[in-house]
Amino acid sequence: MAADTAFRWTALGAGTTVLLVLALILVTMIRQAWPAWSELGASYFFGTEWIPSQGKYGILPLVYGTLVVSLIALVFAVPISIGISLFVTEVAPEWLRRPVVTTVDLLAAVPSVVFGLWAFYNLLPGFQAVFNNIASAVSSIPVLNVVFGPSTGSSFMSAGLILALMITPIITSVTREVFLTVPENDKSGALALGATRWEMIRGVVFPHSFGGMTGAVMLGLGRAMGETVAVALVIGAVPQISLNLFGVGETMPAQIFRQLSEAGSTLRSALIGLGVVLLVLTILVNISARRAVVAVDRRFKGAP
Repeated sequence: MAADTAFRWTALGAGTTVLLVLALILVTMIRQAWPAWSELGASYFFGTEWIPSQGKYGILPLVYGTLVVSLIALVFAVPISIGISLFVTEVAPEWLRRPVVTTVDLLAAVPSVVFGLWAFYNLLPGFQAVFNNIASAVSSIPVLNVVFGPSTGSSFMSAGLILALMITPIITSVTREVFLTVPENDKSGALALGATRWEMIRGVVFPHSFGGMTGAVMLGLGRAMGETVAVALVIGAVPQISLNLFGVGETMPAQIFRQLSEAGSTLRSALIGLGVVLLVLTILVNISARRAVVAVDRRFKGAP
């Protein structure tokens, strides 16, 4: 009884500590951001120009850049990560499985600044050529000629591709472990009933793993939204709302990284406000993902 009571209070204390730390971070940052919010009002949250030298602190271009770059990263990273995980758990022979897993885990440990420097010096010239070739090919096609316009190399797409490379190991590692939890009896039963390997994966592995896969994607999204140095080196540092994915842009973490060390009081407060917005966005994304997981699990389990 005493041991159970001690365990209960220890667990309660640990959970409460996490909530208190999160609340402390939010309260502290909101207090430091409040001067900018009170001075700028709604223009801070809904303004479309971020030009500190002119006293303009509208964060929408930075929010837009953060979301666009993160979504581009997910579009490329998620299918690749799921493919690698399926290959490792369902297809690869044992002698090949270990080298692939080791390589993926090593990629996850590479510092972001290394990815950024490599991309800046080695990939941007190639990106510029490829993006401009694509832009020329679709220049006469409505809509596409806006989405895929001229490029200098630094762009939303460049940042998204680098982020995709960085978050793929994270999503892959978690997804792989989730796939390994699927009961072998369920998979063997599906194959024994005449299902092909793909039908078994689609009908057994994916439904069983959906919650874990969503969690893996959310981990990747959190890394993508918060990434700083690598994005700052390849995105172009021009806060703007542009439909041209090959055009330059900026993200919230990158702007904080560039400006904070030399910021005056108003700019510093505005930058801390960006941190609050980024934290709130991350929390909202995770809450939404959790609700989606619960809804889909209920559907698969036949709950009303």
